[in-house]
Amino acid sequence: MKHYSAYVFDAYGTLFDVHSAAARHRAEIGEQADRLSEIWRAKQLEYTWTRTMMGAYRDFAELTAMALDFAAARCGGISSNLREKLLQSYQTLDAFADVKPTLAALKKAGAKTAILSNGTPAMLASAIRSAGVQDLIDAAISVDEISAFKTVPAAYALVEKHLDVAAGMVSFQSSNRWDVAAGSKFGFDAVWINRTGQPDEYADLRPVRTLDGLTGLIAPTA
Repeated sequence: MKHYSAYVFDAYGTLFDVHSAAARHRAEIGEQADRLSEIWRAKQLEYTWTRTMMGAYRDFAELTAMALDFAAARCGGISSNLREKLLQSYQTLDAFADVKPTLAALKKAGAKTAILSNGTPAMLASAIRSAGVQDLIDAAISVDEISAFKTVPAAYALVEKHLDVAAGMVSFQSSNRWDVAAGSKFGFDAVWINRTGQPDEYADLRPVRTLDGLTGLIAPTA
């Protein structure tokens, strides 16, 4: 396997389960819990792309709240109390089961690890603390620094700036195929963490590997 200077991870959907916030309050949301969560995530991402293209930046915490309000309206509305619970839950999303052991193994092997995320510094600090991986992440890099979201190249350039590594020596992991495509275009060795068996896209901007979870990063290869 290639020796990388750094392993960089997307946060939401890759390390942290974006649907765990709604899952915690499934009973209170009711039968539309899954639909609300799917719309919430879709609109959250849509807002990052449209606002970046318009040059009308609002941080990820604000967009997360705006997306929840839209999703709730589509699903018949929620109480202000439930809205607050969902937004609080988003600050402490569940980490996937393979996150901690994979990061621990990479650190034991001497690798540098980092997060590159649309999330605000406060959101990332909360998620990292909640997951108990503070000692396993060397840097949490937020696009807040440039007031623009992924997939703009300047977002990925933050990795080179903060970690002092060349793009070609970075293994970049994301569950979002669009993020993998952009990371590959920037020059990273991008790995698609396809946990849910999604069909491939962006055929001209392929990942170097496709895995169904993070443990494949540390598993021996034939």
